[in-house]
Amino acid sequence: MEEKKIDIKYLKKFFRGKRVVVTGHTGFKGSWLSLTLKNFGAIVYGYSLKENTSPNNFQILKLKNKINSTYGDVRNKAKFKAFLNKVKPEILFHLAAQSLVRDSYSKPYETFSTNIIGTLNVLEYSRFSKSLKSVVIVTSDKCYKNKELKKGYSEKDELGGDDPYSSSKASAENIFHAYNKSFFINKKNIGIATARAGNVIGGGDWSSNRIIPDCVRSITNRTKLKIRSPFAIRPWQHVMEPISGYIKLSMKLYKNRKKFSSSWNFGPDLGKTYTVKKVINIFLKELRVNKKIIFRKNTSFNETITLQLNCKKSKKFLNWKTVWNTFESIKRTSNWYKVYLEGGNIVEYTNNQINNYFNKGI
Repeated sequence: MEEKKIDIKYLKKFFRGKRVVVTGHTGFKGSWLSLTLKNFGAIVYGYSLKENTSPNNFQILKLKNKINSTYGDVRNKAKFKAFLNKVKPEILFHLAAQSLVRDSYSKPYETFSTNIIGTLNVLEYSRFSKSLKSVVIVTSDKCYKNKELKKGYSEKDELGGDDPYSSSKASAENIFHAYNKSFFINKKNIGIATARAGNVIGGGDWSSNRIIPDCVRSITNRTKLKIRSPFAIRPWQHVMEPISGYIKLSMKLYKNRKKFSSSWNFGPDLGKTYTVKKVINIFLKELRVNKKIIFRKNTSFNETITLQLNCKKSKKFLNWKTVWNTFESIKRTSNWYKVYLEGGNIVEYTNNQINNYFNKGI
């Protein structure tokens, strides 16, 4: 018998008044997650470096006035621990990371130290915490060893990475596995898991060398749109898709540590693949922008051509499913930027997108 969907009423009942920490709350996914949890009635505490893009979604959504925000580096064990000891969180979402493949080539040390030491500090704190009940560590779909699999990578597939970013995420996964088997397996009071997702789109992403932000900058700056790897295939999904997965996983961990403490994939359904070129064409068409695109071959760093996730495990055991397909995700992303660029009420619009997503349950 299929498990009933969790509706927004239940989500608000579960999270209301709970102390929740989001590391990386000033980032793209972190800001969406923080606002969503705030809407559910959670007491949200953010811990992150200062905003590193302009514009920035954290500022656009005026989250500084809505949640408890602390600037700090997750690599600093003492300061991070002091923050957590003060908050005494019940649930922790770890999103703080150096999240760009291209930047990992120019900043390899920062990439490895942030993505590995940050995760290590979360794990170290978690194994001694008396308040934590649920921990979700967000890694990446790029933690899998690149074999150009068209069937999609499952949680049992080999980890690895030819670039610093992918390698750092595979390393974080290996460290989690060791901690889970060595320290958390006999703990009854805390559930801990990793979540693997990637190629997320949605309003408010202003990162460099990412397809949608590059399109928007090209429009606003009236510059040529230069895109690499036009025929690369990725598991494109709206930011709300993995966020719903993280949220649902955190709730499952909270109630049943033993059953759900492992690694989980969150990605779109296999079969309908979208290339970089197709995503851009749909995005620009929805914006009603006619722009010449210059496609150039990537010669500066190694890049996977085909990357897809097999999410059967999440569907079966979490009852997690994609709400918006890839086309709908691109359309909603385009609509967000349209409202923003036209000076509309973007905070209200973002809240409406979140409510619309959870309206039918997850």
